Amino acid sequence: MLVNSSDVIAALITPPGRGGVGIVRLSGNNLEPFFDALLGFSPTPRYAHYQSFLAADGEPIDRGIVLYFPAPDSYTGEHVLELQGHGGPVVMDCLLHRAIELGARQARPGEFSERAFLNGKMDLTQVEAVADLIDAGSEQAARGAMKTLQGQFSRWVEQVLEQLIRLRVYVEAAIDFPEEEIDFLSDGKVESGLLGLKKELAELLASVSQGALLREGISVVIAGKPNAGKSSLLNALSGLDTAIVTDVPGTTRDVLREQITIDGMPLHIIDTAGLRATEDAVERKGIERAEGEIKRADQILFLVDASKAFDLSADNIFPQGEADFSQVDNLTFVLNKMDSPAYAGFQAEQSKHPVIEISARTGSGLVELKQHLKNCAGYVSAGEGLFSARRRHITALHQTQGSIAQALKQLLTAGAGELIAEDLKQAQQELASITGDYTSDDLLGEIFSSFCIGK
Repeated sequence: MLVNSSDVIAALITPPGRGGVGIVRLSGNNLEPFFDALLGFSPTPRYAHYQSFLAADGEPIDRGIVLYFPAPDSYTGEHVLELQGHGGPVVMDCLLHRAIELGARQARPGEFSERAFLNGKMDLTQVEAVADLIDAGSEQAARGAMKTLQGQFSRWVEQVLEQLIRLRVYVEAAIDFPEEEIDFLSDGKVESGLLGLKKELAELLASVSQGALLREGISVVIAGKPNAGKSSLLNALSGLDTAIVTDVPGTTRDVLREQITIDGMPLHIIDTAGLRATEDAVERKGIERAEGEIKRADQILFLVDASKAFDLSADNIFPQGEADFSQVDNLTFVLNKMDSPAYAGFQAEQSKHPVIEISARTGSGLVELKQHLKNCAGYVSAGEGLFSARRRHITALHQTQGSIAQALKQLLTAGAGELIAEDLKQAQQELASITGDYTSDDLLGEIFSSFCIGK
């Protein structure tokens, strides 16, 4: 169903700056005035015209390709006009201002995609996949976003939603028409249906979790005492000389960030200041920031200089008076400088946390370390069926699972048909929020505001 909007929106949809080609897009339900004023004729739908773009005095602003897509067969579901000219910033600015002069307004971030969603051209997961495809940091992430854009994720959600609706209809019909004498609480159909939904949701959640890792990855903090080799490890993992490496303790005084991918999974690596007691105010500030990053990290790599005597107990690893991070579950000890003649190895019983041996200098052990990080994240290498997903999808599925579990509890313990019906209703709304059938305006505003202008 088309949105009733008299607004014509316009935006530069290619990146700002100099380029061989620049494109201005217009979308709205009435583009006729723009045809006459900008082009001097009405373009043929889905036909490429080589034409001048006219200023108010009739002089050409530029000359290029005109494409016209009439509603509803367009990206937004409205009439869409694209003007492809030379990609100079002055030319594009003049062309955009000419469109605004004729009555268009500057499109908000994501407004073209928002109109596509509101006009039923895409559901919300597909709209989000547009942004994910643009932001993809790896080939695997791009493929996953494309699969979601093509509707693979949506179809799976819709299949589960259909099962849920059928079960809800059965329960509510039995409640509303007691004369039919359907003993739905004990005939086994409701229990079987709930158990089937529980299984389907678990499978969907597992795939969505992988899709979220494919899109978002995990944050990994490299921590440790000064001169343990933290910056060397950052450089080794990233393949770049991002961090300054010296023998002077306290060289790294601020947080350094780098991103790599492991089999398509983004890894946000954060190098931090060495943890030690210090009177230096600047270094102290860096250590405070390091502690903050450690607390927020998905995984902590605590680097230890294995060329010297070490003890992996908490009292020896963490400086006196500093926050004790030894009790967290997401901690891995990384023994660096295993290539040193002084390294005598370690015994597994020395630590309750995983221990990985590496040499940041030679690269030895880095393959094992990367595999360990994948295992910690629960990531399986991207396969053909993997699609992109977001944290909100995981949250919605967890909430749906909770409602189904509550319905199953009501069935088995209380036999309260009305409460089961209410749980199923809640589950339906939570699941449908993934594709946008039940979605608040606040959420829509948040999603589309994260888009770039022109998309």
